[in-house]
Amino acid sequence: MEFKINFSGRAHNYTEEEEKVVLTAMREAIPLTQGKYLNNFENSFKNYIGSPFAFGVNNATSALYISAQLCQFKNGDEVISPSHTFTASIYPFIKNGAKPVWADIELETRTVSLETIKKVITYKTKAVVVVHLYGCIIPDIEEIANFCKLNNILLIEDVAQAIGTEINGKKAGTFGDFGVFSFHSHKNITTLGEGGMLIVKNKKFADIIPMLRHNGHSSWQFTRENYWMPAMGNVDLPELNGEFIFPNNFSLGEIESALGNELLKRLDKINIQKRERAIRFINAIMQVSSLLEFHRVNNIQHNYHLLVAKVKDNKRDIFIKKMSEEKQIQIVVQYYPLHRYDFYKKLGFDKASVPNTDVFFDNMVSFPFHHSMSEADFSYMLESTQDILSQIKE
Repeated sequence: MEFKINFSGRAHNYTEEEEKVVLTAMREAIPLTQGKYLNNFENSFKNYIGSPFAFGVNNATSALYISAQLCQFKNGDEVISPSHTFTASIYPFIKNGAKPVWADIELETRTVSLETIKKVITYKTKAVVVVHLYGCIIPDIEEIANFCKLNNILLIEDVAQAIGTEINGKKAGTFGDFGVFSFHSHKNITTLGEGGMLIVKNKKFADIIPMLRHNGHSSWQFTRENYWMPAMGNVDLPELNGEFIFPNNFSLGEIESALGNELLKRLDKINIQKRERAIRFINAIMQVSSLLEFHRVNNIQHNYHLLVAKVKDNKRDIFIKKMSEEKQIQIVVQYYPLHRYDFYKKLGFDKASVPNTDVFFDNMVSFPFHHSMSEADFSYMLESTQDILSQIKE
């Protein structure tokens, strides 16, 4: 089917300044990886977020994988995660030996809460992964962080969709032990399609992340008489708590780093523009129908990476069908509960008691909502939604 408005689109367009930065880096960066542009991006990012350490990586999944390695799971250790999220939020932890335990979401926020986490805590819980989904920072993230700290549980914040959001002046990603960010093609800012950032508080983690990121590369622990002997640099096994951890190659290139550093300058503006547009859409829809239930947050706690709603009265499928056939707008359903996927069934992780997750997924819709959407397309989508809702109501 041909759509006037597709769900999948470029997150945003690039400004002339951002394009210029990319061209400059293409011409001048020596080398094209692990250089000054990465260092500048990391410094700018940790200053923006408010973290002592930040590490650029090739994507958020790699940042999650390093986080999982640093958790050092033992046989029987459990990691709590929402089932209502993208698969990358949890499978890196399974690959590193953890057993997933599925936590439910709150119907209003569509995220986990301290209450839903507590329901599945056991003495085997080693870590908790929380996902600030759809662009909303979890309202009780501070309470979750305090609970995890008191119980010696590692907390990983998946901030892939909620960059720039904050509560009480503290940004998402800075509450836990690890904060993971994405610059994927669909995120509010994107470094040419792929990219990610990992932040940590603990210096013992920060000391070995560069080795984990880049093939175990490190400095020699002695002074060489000649710079070429024995080699340009050492390759070693990163060690944490007396255990060795195998390194990876998750490096972020200089071009992407240069662009990311420039994009940070207008991230807040992009977030504000998306939030204002989302609130305008929600307010207009609420005037004509109560069939769609949105999460309405008119402050910095939400960046509206995505615009989602729960459709009442089992009218979800008819709404999507009419929007696609009559208006050629591609509305989608996202985040099939992970425990329902064949991937997790084959691993034996298909047992879950998550009624809110099931109810929300079975009735949710997600609208096209990239920053690059023109005002004309946005207006058409709003008017079309109002029209279809009026039809369904009648």
